[in-house]
Amino acid sequence: MIAIPGIGPAKATAILAAIELGKRAFQARPGEGTLIDSPAAAAAALSQDLMWQQKEKFAVVLLDVKNRLLGTQIITIGTATETLAPPRDIFREVIRQGATRLIVAHNHPSASLEPSSEDIELTRQLLGGAQFLDIPLIDHLILGDGDFQSLREITSLWDEYPQGV
Repeated sequence: MIAIPGIGPAKATAILAAIELGKRAFQARPGEGTLIDSPAAAAAALSQDLMWQQKEKFAVVLLDVKNRLLGTQIITIGTATETLAPPRDIFREVIRQGATRLIVAHNHPSASLEPSSEDIELTRQLLGGAQFLDIPLIDHLILGDGDFQSLREITSLWDEYPQGV
């Protein structure tokens, strides 16, 4: 083991343990090509980017026609209470990456998983845009404090705007 002044064996062991924990967490994240077949799988793909953040972030999960993960992308970073995610910015990234399906998600730093009226309205806009572009929006997730909520599961928006999935 390399000796570093001021770091004893106990501290070195703690540092090595933290590095190992980081490696395992990174390896647990779904990789490109992983089937995203549930809200939990999508939340896992975004958890490192969204779950315990202090600022609200809006992200997209980019999928192919068979719901395999092409990648994830943070679209906007806001404040502790809000972020603006214009539909054009979201769909621009989806088209640029060649995705044929998408899941959108954002975090609530407050840890409340209840959708706001703004969350519902943005989801309506995205569902309408997805219909027009023929790029199905599979779900909109809210993440926070180790948990997530699927708007598809708790609202009737997908009945109002069928996605042809």
